[in-house]
Amino acid sequence: MKTLLTVLVALLFMLPVAAQQDTTRLLNEVPVYANRIQTGFNETSASVIVVNAAQLQQTPALSVADALHYFAGVDMRQRGANGVQADAGIRGSTFDQVLILINGIKISDMQTGHHSMNLPIDMENVERIEILKGPAARVFGQNAFAGAINIITKNPEETFVKLQAVAGENGLGGGRLSASLYENGVGHYLSASRDFSDGYKYNTNYVISNYFYQAGWKGKAGTYSLLAGLTDRSFGANGFYAGVAYQDQYESVQTSLTALSLQTKPRDHVRIDHRLYWRRNQDEYIFNKNNPTAYRNLHTNNTVGYEVNAAITGKAGITGIGADINHLKLTSNNLGDHNRTVTTLFLEHRVELLNKKLDITPGVQFNHYSDFGTNVFPGIDAGYILTNNLKAYANLGYTYRVPSYTDLYYSDPANAGNPGLKPEHAVSYEAGIKLLNIAGLTAQASYFVRNGNRIIDWTKENETDPWRPDNLIGVNMRGLDLNFSYTFPEINFLHRFDVGYTYIDAEKQQDATFSRYALENLNHQVVGSLSLKFGNQVFSNFYFRYVDRENLPDYMISDMRLNWIGRSWSVFGDVTNLFNKPYQETNLVVLPGRWIKLGVSYTIRKS
Repeated sequence: MKTLLTVLVALLFMLPVAAQQDTTRLLNEVPVYANRIQTGFNETSASVIVVNAAQLQQTPALSVADALHYFAGVDMRQRGANGVQADAGIRGSTFDQVLILINGIKISDMQTGHHSMNLPIDMENVERIEILKGPAARVFGQNAFAGAINIITKNPEETFVKLQAVAGENGLGGGRLSASLYENGVGHYLSASRDFSDGYKYNTNYVISNYFYQAGWKGKAGTYSLLAGLTDRSFGANGFYAGVAYQDQYESVQTSLTALSLQTKPRDHVRIDHRLYWRRNQDEYIFNKNNPTAYRNLHTNNTVGYEVNAAITGKAGITGIGADINHLKLTSNNLGDHNRTVTTLFLEHRVELLNKKLDITPGVQFNHYSDFGTNVFPGIDAGYILTNNLKAYANLGYTYRVPSYTDLYYSDPANAGNPGLKPEHAVSYEAGIKLLNIAGLTAQASYFVRNGNRIIDWTKENETDPWRPDNLIGVNMRGLDLNFSYTFPEINFLHRFDVGYTYIDAEKQQDATFSRYALENLNHQVVGSLSLKFGNQVFSNFYFRYVDRENLPDYMISDMRLNWIGRSWSVFGDVTNLFNKPYQETNLVVLPGRWIKLGVSYTIRKS
């Protein structure tokens, strides 16, 4: 705790008193909630962080999972380096309670939330990331229990070819090729990448290949877009799932996503969007790579769906309405074969009153599961503009998550699923305030509460017992969320300073001696960065994060990236875990020490 107080005091003294507006963070002109009623950051009555491509380029990250480490309230728990295998939590949630989306398409996995971050995209493909912290089931449905992370991909309106290469310690290497062709309003964007490492210790080697294609064009009916992505990753899983004594685990995962979208505007005040999508995930797990036939799991699941969303603007405000129907099929040698159909209806209405100072957005979502019945997610957001630069907001929502098929049916010598599990649910609410921009300083502060019931956790009474999932009596989370972003005047080398802090007080009602997931929340989290700018081409970026977790020793990790960005050439150098600190983000795997990485890219643009 003394370390934490020292960090906070230091941050307060570093916070300046005058600045210019930073256009790389929390932008009002960037629409949030891509599928529903679209509002800018300043207009949302929720806790939202928007990170664009320029800011991502400055982080010492080789994957989206790495980059998400640097934002308060988001809890990334990695087992493998550089995004090999990672779980995302928000405000004390488990990995199954956060919904990951790509362009608004749900990436939830019926087998297990461990696959949610198997993204069929590369860092180079990302235009921005929208992080919604708080109740999001009303907007996105189940799995958005504690929040949602929506990754928006690039759709370049220029013609270019870009080559990139990266190398580093521990046999790190990689290359990527991306190209864009844009003519007469028709755009094609294609990229392919391959990253690999020998690993930072025995059996942590990996190979990750990503392939991505996106096209956009206008037709008589409206604007079409086509997206297709594939990630193929194979990695040594030393101690990932069965404890430190089991060093020869191995896993291979292939995840693909295909979507065809049509945006129409039949009237000036009406927008209707259609989308067909298909997500496939195949996961092969081998307990001992030296004896593959001794124990092997092979799971394949497919999700095929159609959704339509409309936004209607009138004198009484904006109405959002939509429907989504998808069918899920799982084939597994361990979990068995299962099918599920999910039908969703969505409705909300945003109204602005008192000369647009007050906004109120009530809404509801209806879900019907073929195996769990019908559920209703009501919620409401409200905000009031106190001054031109200050907005107060509050929101309330009901959230829900059905058990994964791993929760229900998984079985091995150390684990036993529970077919009798019930869905977990919670009531979440928060109140906060946003400082929209005062001399370049933007900020958010909120108090949040999530009262959970029937929360699912894998527990056991004795160390030799198998892990078994059960519905706990309740898990209540309450805490504080603070974010500050500041850009210095362009009179010296100081460029930008960001800091975020999350405090969580968790009250868990359960009697189990050992808990695997629900009892590993953060107590305190501080993340910060300082960016230095030398001219218009050289950036030096320093990042730190302090983590005090419920069930593990606390730690502070420092990272840095040095960038030189030219019109055609760019070069970066990273040092992650600068002070070589041992640390764990889960209770199974010690993560890498200091790691030096170098990268270079060259872009050829159409003259």
